[in-house]
Amino acid sequence: MGSLSPWHLLILALLVMLVFGGRGKLSSVMGDAAKGIRAFRDGLKGDEPPAAAPAQPLARPEPEKDTTSR
Repeated sequence: MGSLSPWHLLILALLVMLVFGGRGKLSSVMGDAAKGIRAFRDGLKGDEPPAAAPAQPLARPEPEKDTTSR
């Protein structure tokens, strides 16, 4: 239960290679992710609907007069 299986060792080796596997590997991966997020945000900014006119208050209806006579 406490030992590492071959799958655990493989995943650990991949992580070590990603972090230490050459100059700038991790920074290039993170830079690409940041570019993708920035492009997504820019895309959202371009899809804004046109600004609507400010809301105007509704006119109050005149109170109905009682036309019945007593």
